[in-house]
Amino acid sequence: MEHTQVAAPRAPWNKGKIVGQKAPLKLKDIWALRIRLQMANRVRELALFNLGIDSKLRGCDLVKLKVRDVCHGDQVAARAIVTQQKTLRPVQFEITQPTRDTVQAWIKQAGLRSDDFLFPSRIHDSPHLGTRQYARILEGWVQELGLDTAAYGTHSIRRTKATLIYRRTKNLRRYSCCSGTPSSKARSAISASRSTTRSRSQSRQRSDRPAARVSGRSSATSGPS
Repeated sequence: MEHTQVAAPRAPWNKGKIVGQKAPLKLKDIWALRIRLQMANRVRELALFNLGIDSKLRGCDLVKLKVRDVCHGDQVAARAIVTQQKTLRPVQFEITQPTRDTVQAWIKQAGLRSDDFLFPSRIHDSPHLGTRQYARILEGWVQELGLDTAAYGTHSIRRTKATLIYRRTKNLRRYSCCSGTPSSKARSAISASRSTTRSRSQSRQRSDRPAARVSGRSSATSGPS
């Protein structure tokens, strides 16, 4: 008699997870995290965070940056050009003065040379920081800020600067240029971000209603006898 093995049902990878567009960081969150990293003297993480915001690169491109990609000689350049791994297209980005200072401090502290990876891994088998390591570091940042880890990811860093520029200028074309996405995708990304923010605010309101009802009932029952 033949026995047939029945494969155990596998749970879907996205079960219980929030999928879709990841929320960008707000300006207050950016400054709060920068202050935390500065006070803790976490130079490597501060350089990674600031350069991630300025470059708007995907995580796979950010972790593979070399010192020569952002430096001219011994100094960090004001602009850099990097070829993206996904699209194989070159992208140019500006490096602000605070970011240049933190990257310069990190290069000096780590003793990096021109051909070295800007963010070397602390694991011997990997020459540079991996995307999963970067995601774990970002998850720690989100936890320090008291935010929902399910709502933020490495793509949040990529979207942050472009979103801040759009909120200030309301210029979709400028957002598209900053984020490196076509106008149609940029429009859908903005609408998705708005709907996500709206749904989260509605869920918070719903969660607050039962507490208000309970407190109302308890105050009514604890009246003067």
